Amino acid sequence: MKGKLLVIGFGPGSFEHITKRAQEAIEESDCVIGYKTYVELIQDLLKNQEIISTGMSEEVSRAQAAVQLAEEGKKVAVISSGDAGVYGMAGLIYEVLVEKGWTEETGVGVEVIPGISAINSCASLLGAPVMHDACSISLSDHLTPWELIERRIDAAAQADFVIALYNPKSGRRTRQIAEAQRIIIQYRSPETPVGLVKSAYRDRQHIVITNVRDMLDYDIGMLTTVIIGNSSTFLYDNKLITPRGYQRKYTLNTAEQRLKPHERLRHENEPWAIHQGKTETIQKEKEMDSHQDKGVQTRKEQESPVDLAMEALQRVDAQKGIETDYKTVAPVNNPVESIFELAVSPGVANKKFTPKQMMVLAEVVGEKGTMEYTTDHYIYLQVPTTKPDEITEKLAEVGFMLSPVGDVFKLKACDFCDGEKKDSIPHAEEIQRKLGGMELPKELNLGFNGCGMACFGAVNEDIGIVFRKGKFDLFLGAKTVGRTAHPGQPVAEGIEPDKIVGIVEDIINEYKDKGHPNERFYKFFKRVQEIQGFRYRDVVPKIEVEPAPCGD
Repeated sequence: MKGKLLVIGFGPGSFEHITKRAQEAIEESDCVIGYKTYVELIQDLLKNQEIISTGMSEEVSRAQAAVQLAEEGKKVAVISSGDAGVYGMAGLIYEVLVEKGWTEETGVGVEVIPGISAINSCASLLGAPVMHDACSISLSDHLTPWELIERRIDAAAQADFVIALYNPKSGRRTRQIAEAQRIIIQYRSPETPVGLVKSAYRDRQHIVITNVRDMLDYDIGMLTTVIIGNSSTFLYDNKLITPRGYQRKYTLNTAEQRLKPHERLRHENEPWAIHQGKTETIQKEKEMDSHQDKGVQTRKEQESPVDLAMEALQRVDAQKGIETDYKTVAPVNNPVESIFELAVSPGVANKKFTPKQMMVLAEVVGEKGTMEYTTDHYIYLQVPTTKPDEITEKLAEVGFMLSPVGDVFKLKACDFCDGEKKDSIPHAEEIQRKLGGMELPKELNLGFNGCGMACFGAVNEDIGIVFRKGKFDLFLGAKTVGRTAHPGQPVAEGIEPDKIVGIVEDIINEYKDKGHPNERFYKFFKRVQEIQGFRYRDVVPKIEVEPAPCGD
């Protein structure tokens, strides 16, 4: 039985603004997947569905989990506030499906259910600011290069769009909204009206009316949508109103109109249009059409719009006495740079970089990229590029071990005393070969120690392996961070070398199949109580501690 993905936009969050179809879809679903805050907003609509809620920035794991559950035959509701197709989950769901080779005919069903986007809900509270051409721009540069966002802001401001800024500011992203103001004020009057709407139609709704010059004097955060008027937007009785242009043809303060209905679309009454109010252009087109024989292809059908445009340019230049030779050029698809992320290391046991490797690293990262050495013994790269394959080729050529980043399996091995204690190295390398980079519900580290001294601290990782007296000891479920951190539980000792790789593989596969999105391994072990026959024991002392932010 085929499952189905219901990708639902539930609007601003208030019950009365959720569409009837969205309510029905939530009610008929077997499970609901969404950001924790969104799940809480629709709590009253939930019945007996399985709920999978995750934190911010876990969109990919939510999409992957949703697709997996649908492939198991379940009806899965993936929820987004606003509209699911506007900075929501709809696009990501399709991307994950495409990666898996999905087709509409043979794959799971997909229904995208629209909702009210923030630009609409916030505009309704401000008056009528988006009555004319408007655009939305997200200021989050976590996934989009800032240079590209800057160009979009500049183009929108220059073209006199009403602009809605999504994701304007967060705890770590504070410069972006200031940069946006700097760009916009080059093209707009400082007095241009601006509306700041926080948590539209929710309990903590807050509205501020200000202008471009003073907009940064007010509280702006991730729950704020910033709507910036165009050159004609005006403020009246605390409402932002953007005229559409009716005042050009209509008299708004009298019942009798200056132009009769049949006069309103005449060229002479539209001097601002592309024809500039001239009638001869239309007349010539009519004359040309009258000379065309019935059943004969017209020039417009024979020639492309680009060809006709080139010919027009040549004629204009000829009238000026300029000789030109315009040639039709095929459209150029300029690929947009994306941030390519990966981790590199010299190898499982080898911790020594060669000069050539360091030179290649510097070359591929360049001036715009970054590289950071991590506690996992990897160098983490972020490289703006349109050709990630070329980067991986260069790195592989000089002997780097390459790994994806994110919620994946990573092996952290000691240096085996520079190879002097080498007996267990082949087993570590086989684990890396079989499992390295595998996508998991949450990032998982396996620590591998080559001797019983365990000086590398393998027992403090999600899974720990210690080679002792020719056999392996296995530790599961360490809590790696926090003030209640603890080592893994010893679950087996004396595992034969030819069995260790298979055991680890089975453990990882069970976690991959049954773990919830964003669920760390130690939490999974505690929830399921048993993995591959290894029982969880609640032996970790419970310590009551007061919550405190990092650094305190």
